[in-house]
Amino acid sequence: MSTHIYWTVETIVREGKLEELKNLMQEMVDATKANEPGTLNYEWTISEDSKRCSLYERYADSAAAMTHSASFMKNFAGRFVGCLEIKKMVVHGRPADDLKKALAAQGAMFMSPFGGFAR
Repeated sequence: MSTHIYWTVETIVREGKLEELKNLMQEMVDATKANEPGTLNYEWTISEDSKRCSLYERYADSAAAMTHSASFMKNFAGRFVGCLEIKKMVVHGRPADDLKKALAAQGAMFMSPFGGFAR
């Protein structure tokens, strides 16, 4: 089984916050790409009407995901929730206890491997 941890986050863009969100998203993407080599995917998508935003994040392992989570909380969390209302976060894989605790505090739901394969 893979050591990868990944999650999806479904959000609503707060009224009047789209331009601020665009700037924040770019700052977060740049920081993650530059400083977190264990981040394998960090992808943002937005609905056609720009009212919903989804994130897909995949990490090499729990340690890499924990590094990202700590950076997010320190540098971006306040502005993130100022722009986006989190509706759902689903975490996949086998996160270590420290990561699971950190993500549970953010309201995450956890899904464990059940079958299949990864290439």
